[in-house]
Amino acid sequence: MSADVKPVLLVDDEPNILTSSRLALRSQGVDAVATLSDSREVLPFLEANSVSAIVMDLFMPNLSGLELLPVVVERFPHIPVIVMTAVGEAQTAVDCMKMGACDYLVKPVDPGQLYSSVRKALEIQSLSNELSSLKECLFDDSLRNPEAFAAIVTRSDKMHKVFQYVEVVANSRQPLLVTGETGVGKELFARAIHTLSGRRGEFVSVNVAGLDDNMFSDALFGHKRGAFTGADQPREGFIARAAGGTLFLDEIGDMKELSQIKLLRLLQENEYYPVGSDVPRKSEARIVCATNRNLQQAISAGEFRNDLYYRLCAHQVRIPPLRERREDIPFLLDHFLAEAAMSFNKRKPTPPPELVTLLSLHPFPGNVRELQALVFDAVARHASGVLSMESFRSALGDERPLTAATPSEEDPLYNLFGHFPTMREMEDHLIREAMKRANGNQGIAASLLGTTRQTLNRRLQSKEES
Repeated sequence: MSADVKPVLLVDDEPNILTSSRLALRSQGVDAVATLSDSREVLPFLEANSVSAIVMDLFMPNLSGLELLPVVVERFPHIPVIVMTAVGEAQTAVDCMKMGACDYLVKPVDPGQLYSSVRKALEIQSLSNELSSLKECLFDDSLRNPEAFAAIVTRSDKMHKVFQYVEVVANSRQPLLVTGETGVGKELFARAIHTLSGRRGEFVSVNVAGLDDNMFSDALFGHKRGAFTGADQPREGFIARAAGGTLFLDEIGDMKELSQIKLLRLLQENEYYPVGSDVPRKSEARIVCATNRNLQQAISAGEFRNDLYYRLCAHQVRIPPLRERREDIPFLLDHFLAEAAMSFNKRKPTPPPELVTLLSLHPFPGNVRELQALVFDAVARHASGVLSMESFRSALGDERPLTAATPSEEDPLYNLFGHFPTMREMEDHLIREAMKRANGNQGIAASLLGTTRQTLNRRLQSKEES
């Protein structure tokens, strides 16, 4: 857990209530709990300390909760307050809510109900903090922690905006979903999120693609001794290993249905069962998931659970593909040339000027990882002098290049063809359009095209034969 975790403050004049409430919260994984038995100490405590939420009794000697509540709400509006009292009168509850309380609990309070109320209050505060941070981002274009993104090479404004959003949601208690095509760097973003969260625990990465339900359960949840044949020793799962840190689940779009159900329970309840155990364990790991699949399409195809998707997408980070930020290609090229030269113990080669242009026209279905592989292969073949273009040309082959400008509504060629057309494609399009406008009359169509009827006829016959 981060050193700057703010405690939940319990205020009650009955010591046994404070003790039982503290134990109830700690049993559910809320370890940071502070207690006060004298309501007169609340305001000085809040002046000197930051808290995440307050659970306050209404009827206390010296200074009652009814007197204290409006003062706390006025002076510390960012702190959610839960009122807890033995009085179950509806009007009292209404009055407290009007004064700013976020919830009203009647004693004796069930431990599960207390935890649920506190958890809801913490989520409200987290969302409020994120909203404030997002508002700041609208007016301040700078990053507060640029060093967290040092491993991501970019000069793209699109990526800069993603960085700003990541800074806002990194401390959230909610799960986070990172989406993007293969090779865009989803794990790098997950590591940046972990760094920004300030969590002291490990960053644990697990690729769940291809794991059947048994392997998924054993890998994540661990098992007891004797849980199955060959389980001679108990084993901690990745969730326990990531306690106080971040558990990164990659390729969750390929999870089996039973595994999806278990992940949903983990996210909803913050608890899990090791294989062979009937005693639940609390999860203390932040969950970050990633996928290169379109999960909404997977839901429509019956391959992904709708409820799991909506649980995951509270915070969603979409990483743009390389073809949408081709201004990064020169910087990535220079970075990978230096990296490859060091790896092969060679001098960093000089790229030919036309290489960036060639790469900028490539669609890069494998994104940054594909560019890295191209550069490493070229440097491995390189002997001296200027870097050869041949390895790049042979690797790129005859793939259809992109247009020289980013495809958009302002690009008529892309709207017509979906790519930069060849001369043959342009010719065929013009002939079809001219014949259409001339209602099939070759003479009129030839006039529109600025050619002779005989030439047009030969082109049409050539098309029919081909």
